[in-house]
Amino acid sequence: MSALNAEWRTSTRSGTEGNCVEVRAIDGIVEVRDSKNPDGSILRFTHAEWTAFLGGAEDGEFQLP
Repeated sequence: MSALNAEWRTSTRSGTEGNCVEVRAIDGIVEVRDSKNPDGSILRFTHAEWTAFLGGAEDGEFQLP
C-alpha cells in the first residue's frame, strides 16, 4: 500500500480536544504523527518495534510514578 492510500487512524479513546496521535501502516512500516499537526514530523517504526511498544504499554511499562 502506498503512503497516498494509507489511512491515518486515531484511537477511539481519544478525546474531542484533538490532543492525540494517529497511526497508519504502510509498506511494512508503522507511522505515528500528532493529530494537531498533520503536516509535521512523522515517527517511523518497524512492525517489530511497534509490537514491542504496544506490549510494553499493555504491561504498564510506561506508567508514570
